[in-house]
Amino acid sequence: MSLALLYPGQGSQKIGMGLDLFENTEIARKRFEQANDIMETDITAIIFEGAEEVLRQTRYTQPSIYIISIILTELLNDKGLNADSAAGHSLGEYSALTAGGAFNFQTGLSLVKLRAESMQKTGDETEGTMAAVLGLDDALIKDMCTSVSQGIVVAANYNAPGQVVISGEVDAVKHAMESAKDLGASKVIPLNVSGAFHSPLMVPAREALAEKLNTTEILDTQFPVYVNFNAKPISSGEAIRDALIKQLDHPVRWHESISNMISDGADSFMEIGPGRVLQGLNRRISRAVPTSGISTWEDTHNFHV
Repeated sequence: MSLALLYPGQGSQKIGMGLDLFENTEIARKRFEQANDIMETDITAIIFEGAEEVLRQTRYTQPSIYIISIILTELLNDKGLNADSAAGHSLGEYSALTAGGAFNFQTGLSLVKLRAESMQKTGDETEGTMAAVLGLDDALIKDMCTSVSQGIVVAANYNAPGQVVISGEVDAVKHAMESAKDLGASKVIPLNVSGAFHSPLMVPAREALAEKLNTTEILDTQFPVYVNFNAKPISSGEAIRDALIKQLDHPVRWHESISNMISDGADSFMEIGPGRVLQGLNRRISRAVPTSGISTWEDTHNFHV
């Protein structure tokens, strides 16, 4: 068996996630205490008690999902989890790299905090948006975005065959949405986001993050991590640094990453973190390889190697 770990990104959060971990394990209580210090706010209360619109803010969403994902991973490690590779969707790449040993929880959360704040700041200063396009071929969507003349719009997330998220300036995205309908998209869904993530509009956030990444020690990972930027496995600290910098303003090549993992021998996947988004995407990418999920204390308690 070759097990690949998958880590979710923004959009998988919900109020109350991780409360069962906090109530049942010492490691969760320790991590939440550290998180409150690093975040310089009571992130624990934001996650456990809400309100929804606060948790949905990028600056809180990303750290929250990271915190839960790493606590779950540490509980699984205590039970003998043995992974052969990993990948994370956007923010989830930081969880995957922490799981692989590139940096510890505290360093990872500090990076995620800056990433989230920089993305939210850039989104506030440069108005942008995103939309999901269903039912069109990847290449067709890429060409469609190139042909829009009203501003910047790009394919940002290649999530699964027939499911691509586009990102860019508001007018350009609106025109691309109309074009997608004309081309026969089965659905075009505007997304409630605070910026044009994974597009050239994120260059200011990329520069802020690069400054911190360039002064952060990043270790080689214990297993290969398939990165969003090029969908290929990497394990060296320098390659990881480069991939994390490029990730912010380049597309997430998710279904290519999953396909490459399968080609390289992954025969089971496990999504670790809140929600079931990646399990759903995997069913669209390949039903031949089973995908399970770990999102609660009970899941970790019932886990056996």
